[in-house]
Amino acid sequence: MPKANYNQVISEIKTLKLSDQLRLLEEMATLIRKGINKQATRSILELKGKGKDIWKGHNVKAYIDEKRSSWNG
Repeated sequence: MPKANYNQVISEIKTLKLSDQLRLLEEMATLIRKGINKQATRSILELKGKGKDIWKGHNVKAYIDEKRSSWNG
C-alpha cells in the first residue's frame, strides 16, 4: 500500500463530516500521547566520560584548586 503524502491526507480529512474529523483528532491525540509515553527517559549518567578529552594534558587538581582560591578573592 503506497504511503499518502500530507496534502493527500489533508484533502481526505476535509471530505469527512465534522463529527468524524473530531473523532479522528481524538484518535490521533491518543496515538501521539502513547508515542510520547514510550520515549525513553534520559539519565544524567549518560554524560559520564563526555568531554574527558578536553582535560588530557591538564592538571585537573591544580585547575580546580586555582578556581576555588579565586572564590575567596
